[in-house]
Amino acid sequence: MSVRGSKRFEVTVEGTHAVYLSEEVIAPFLKGKNTRVKVKAFFESNEIEFHAALRKRLGRYVITFGKQKQKELGVFPSDYFQMELFEDTSKYGVIMPKEMEAVFESDPEASGIFSNFSDGKKRSLIYYIKRFKTSQTRIDKALLISENIKLGIMDQRELVKKHY
Repeated sequence: MSVRGSKRFEVTVEGTHAVYLSEEVIAPFLKGKNTRVKVKAFFESNEIEFHAALRKRLGRYVITFGKQKQKELGVFPSDYFQMELFEDTSKYGVIMPKEMEAVFESDPEASGIFSNFSDGKKRSLIYYIKRFKTSQTRIDKALLISENIKLGIMDQRELVKKHY
């Protein structure tokens, strides 16, 4: 069964970063064994899009909606806003920055090693690269990770440090 997307529904941030979802909204995604979704959030004239994991907490399903996303959308924890969920068809559960993709395309050895990492580790490194604003910095950091992978460094914290 393929899930395209949900209808738009209303939510609010609970605590500092949790958005709880109704069983009705997520049921089609769970039937398809999808634990990652693409999210569109709407507030007033603002709209953002991101990837998220569906997690079960205290018997309820939740996605993380951190301070950065709240600021980007322009909401405060007391605000109600709308969301839509879509099937995540991305390769890694997040879109890889084009700079990182280019580095791995030019370095098959590093790309091969990266492809053997767990999905979570791949996403973590992708998110690390995505946080940099300039294209050149994303290239430099992706090159650093690529070189460290080839040196046999596998520890997440060490992969982003200069060792050569």
